[in-house]
Amino acid sequence: MRPSELRHMRRARRKRGIRKRVYGTGDKPRLTVFRSLGHIYAQIIDDDRGETLVQASTRNKDMSDTISYGGNIEAAKIIGKVLAERAKDKSIERVCFDRNGYRFHGRIKGLADAAREAGLKF
Repeated sequence: MRPSELRHMRRARRKRGIRKRVYGTGDKPRLTVFRSLGHIYAQIIDDDRGETLVQASTRNKDMSDTISYGGNIEAAKIIGKVLAERAKDKSIERVCFDRNGYRFHGRIKGLADAAREAGLKF
């Protein structure tokens, strides 16, 4: 088995364990994060209704002038702040954080800390 396949299987196993416990409701939706090598994506989801309430990513057209490269911690912090501001506009203050199987460090931690500083509670 190649190392990349093993890494993918381990992340999928961690993700399943996290999703057993983390569930977003209307009162407390789920903030989930996905990262690729060049970008980071975050969205707030109401699992009861099955819909995305708010989203932000480094691939959005309005982010292209502020973010030159989306695969670093600085870009993740900007996305966390933007996501929190958009959530406040929709009167979302509390969320549960779904790290999506990633370890809580680097870009994931940067996004979470920036969202907390901008006013989201989790």
